[in-house]
Amino acid sequence: MACHLSSVNFTVCPIDHHLHEQYNRNDIRLYVFSNGLARYRNVNLTRRRSRIVNLLAEESSEFNVRIKVFETTRLYGELGKFRCLQFSDDAVQGAIDLKNPKRIVLEYQKAMIQLMTLINPEFNRAFVIGHGIGTIAAYYSDKKIKVAEIDAKVVELSRRLFDYRLDNVVVGDGRDVLNDERSDFYDYLVVDAFTPMGTPLRLTALTFFQMTSEKLNSSGTLFMNVFGKPNKDRLINAIYSTLREIYPYTKAYSLPAKDDSEVRNMILLASKKPIVLPGKNKAGLSEIELEEGHLILDNDRGIPDRK
Repeated sequence: MACHLSSVNFTVCPIDHHLHEQYNRNDIRLYVFSNGLARYRNVNLTRRRSRIVNLLAEESSEFNVRIKVFETTRLYGELGKFRCLQFSDDAVQGAIDLKNPKRIVLEYQKAMIQLMTLINPEFNRAFVIGHGIGTIAAYYSDKKIKVAEIDAKVVELSRRLFDYRLDNVVVGDGRDVLNDERSDFYDYLVVDAFTPMGTPLRLTALTFFQMTSEKLNSSGTLFMNVFGKPNKDRLINAIYSTLREIYPYTKAYSLPAKDDSEVRNMILLASKKPIVLPGKNKAGLSEIELEEGHLILDNDRGIPDRK
């Protein structure tokens, strides 16, 4: 089959399977199936550059409509060879550099790890909600890290296709698993869980933050990865205001973005003691001031409109 668009011609011969076409603004994705492996070229007609992607796995579960693992030669503008975990909302949840597997690829994870090292280089115990491919736990393999992941398929894929070898993941709802942990025990709590609607509501409610405060020791810190805008984002403002209702010391940091209207990863910090980042290194983050929002309660029926 051949198709023509803006003087660019593509010819694809499918093998054993049917041909799929997907038009996405300036992109055409042409799939060719060979030896049981999906392969497609993503051509951007404005930049005239391409990337080759191998689809290694596609799974369905009750928590994520689709889970994909694929390899690509381009990730967020960087050329190389990457293996990625992606959920149904098309957001990349984890990635490794196949040429340098120990390198932290995603910027928010890199920033999170740098913050954890800066705030308390001697931390020993951490509880992580949201496994992905296990980047944070694998990086701190010398620490006592416990991970809660609600989706067993995510854990299985992390072991089979991302070489995650640690035996520290509990399959279950992160809030329920944390509730069974000892009080005054952890140095760090990390919340890095997402659904297509954003951070699960159960992990943003007032009672959840109260529980995290009880599980942290007197000098412990809560780290929370959220996705949104630094200005006039009602959901982010509500999460942060709810967090401040429990913790006396909080900070909010944003990863770089082109402008304030662009959604991006933000990292919220909360502690019972002042949060001090030594030196001028802020892990490439900008500290931001968030507006007041409403408190999120367990009986809320949904997340607030972002607008």
